[in-house]
Amino acid sequence: MWLGTPAAFGQRHAWDRYAVPAFVVAIWLAILRGFVPAIVRHLHGGEPDYPLVIHVHAIVFVGWLVLLSTQVTLIRSGRYAAHRALGRLGGWAAIAMVVLGIWAGIVPEQVHFGTKESDPPFLAIEFLEMAVFALQVAAAIALRSDAAAHKRLMLLAVLFLTTAGFGRFLAGPLIHLFGGEGFFQFMAAFYGPTDLLVLALGGYDLVTRHRLHPAYVAAVVLGVAAQLVSVGLYYSPAWKALALGLIGH
Repeated sequence: MWLGTPAAFGQRHAWDRYAVPAFVVAIWLAILRGFVPAIVRHLHGGEPDYPLVIHVHAIVFVGWLVLLSTQVTLIRSGRYAAHRALGRLGGWAAIAMVVLGIWAGIVPEQVHFGTKESDPPFLAIEFLEMAVFALQVAAAIALRSDAAAHKRLMLLAVLFLTTAGFGRFLAGPLIHLFGGEGFFQFMAAFYGPTDLLVLALGGYDLVTRHRLHPAYVAAVVLGVAAQLVSVGLYYSPAWKALALGLIGH
């Protein structure tokens, strides 16, 4: 497969044992910073409880991050057999992530329709993020015997989901900083922090291997293309009409 690791690309580097956990920590920080304050405000604001699917989605999402962290820890400690055994759950967990991610996008729009919390066109962003996640994880599973490709695809699959965290505390201020609503402002404000992390992973490979991995390049092209399409749909009247239909309006 052309996403595989070229002979000239080092499968391992001494810095990997520190760099990969650092990226996982960055993912955790982005998600926790984005969601924990919002949950605290929700609880103290006396607002109605979240729909059940949101609770289930949150549990599965955190479970996925715990699984990712555990897998990185197992590799770091040389417990490869345990890593492979636990990895068999990864495919099922990814399916649950995608199904619940889509469902958790639709239900709140139905519940909050007509309020300030409602934004049906945003479904384009959530749906395409789930599609990218599914494709990147599927590729990672297919290349599980190629450590370098597998590692990068799994990391990127989750790095591209950090918009869920960054968007909750950075998108608003950044849109204001960039001069208001618009296609390019939205791209920079909503996806910018996530894409910086993605670029940092590529930068790490350039420093340690002096080249980009083919799997990294393919996954980034897919992820950024999906971002461009999703923002285009977000501002499309045709998509807004379709999104309204999806939530029953």
